Amino acid sequence: MSRKPIIAGNWKMYKTKDEAYAFIYAVNVELPDREVVESVICAPAIFLKDLVKREGENLRIGAQNMHYAQEGAFTGEISGSMLKSYGVDYVVIGHSERRAYFNETDETVNLKLISAVNMDLTPIVCVGESLEIREAGTTNEVVKKQIEKAYLNVDVKQALKTVIAYEPIWAIGTGKTATPEQANDTIKAIRDVIAKLYDQSIADEIRILYGGSVNTKNVDSLLATSDIDGALVGGASLDPNSFLTLVRAAYKKEIK
Repeated sequence: MSRKPIIAGNWKMYKTKDEAYAFIYAVNVELPDREVVESVICAPAIFLKDLVKREGENLRIGAQNMHYAQEGAFTGEISGSMLKSYGVDYVVIGHSERRAYFNETDETVNLKLISAVNMDLTPIVCVGESLEIREAGTTNEVVKKQIEKAYLNVDVKQALKTVIAYEPIWAIGTGKTATPEQANDTIKAIRDVIAKLYDQSIADEIRILYGGSVNTKNVDSLLATSDIDGALVGGASLDPNSFLTLVRAAYKKEIK
């Protein structure tokens, strides 16, 4: 079946306010039709309110993290209800950097996923493996466990509101990337896990992105595979021209 692609830029901890504004103004008028490809920028929390106000018809703004509670004594945290009140549409959950540096666990990923979909946010749920795991040949087993834990107590309707991003940790910010065949094979394995948790029709509908040093040179070959439905992009999403090239690549694939 045809799944509408998503190109989601993750700015991480980059850009000043003026740089963020300049980016949004540069891409707004150039982005292709949202009915064909979803274009998303996941920005630092401090910019979200202002960027939502400035997003054009074909751009949506996402957050890079959220807390699973809707309110409480959690200094420095941001809830899904806060994000939704500002018009944020997407939120990245369980990014490898959050797991490595900020104690994100499979259990908190699960709680955040459920909280996000209950707030009508679209969670981009990240899973992936280290180089040691890849070299040991246990990638599929590790990713399977991550998916099973992330989707614990998540019903079919909730699952259909999610997006998954496969991000091999060894290919993030290193300049390395999985080959299109490696990425597609792992994403197929993820889809098989979803099929076993729910059924094949649900697995065929959920979109799975690749996120591991995606850039303007490799995006076409990645998108040409059978199961990669777009990309979660780091460095290549910081430049407006680069981001537009990635989105146009997804658009061209869809209109062929």
